[in-house]
Amino acid sequence: MPREKGMNRYSITAPLWQYSAMKGTWFFVTIPKKESAALKKGFGQKRKGWGSIPVLATIHATTWSTSIFPDAKSGCYILPVKAKIRKQEALLLNVPIRIAMTVNVRAIVGIE
Repeated sequence: MPREKGMNRYSITAPLWQYSAMKGTWFFVTIPKKESAALKKGFGQKRKGWGSIPVLATIHATTWSTSIFPDAKSGCYILPVKAKIRKQEALLLNVPIRIAMTVNVRAIVGIE
């Protein structure tokens, strides 16, 4: 996992999945255990509300600012994927997608 000033980059491949609740439906990608463990080790003590870690995520040609969240059920972090991103990149449920993530360390420590 190469480092760059103020950032940490991760590259994963995982399927898009759907969570439905009474007040809506959300779509996520689960960060694999190895990368989740590295994220927790590196940033777990500095995380924001709800245990979130701010990231820049890229799928294909689309990059957006978001956060990843810990998932108690899987023990991994999950990345929410907005409808706009899903439509722009024609993402399908349960199909693995390649995601590049850059942890925004500056946002974690309040420099931004």
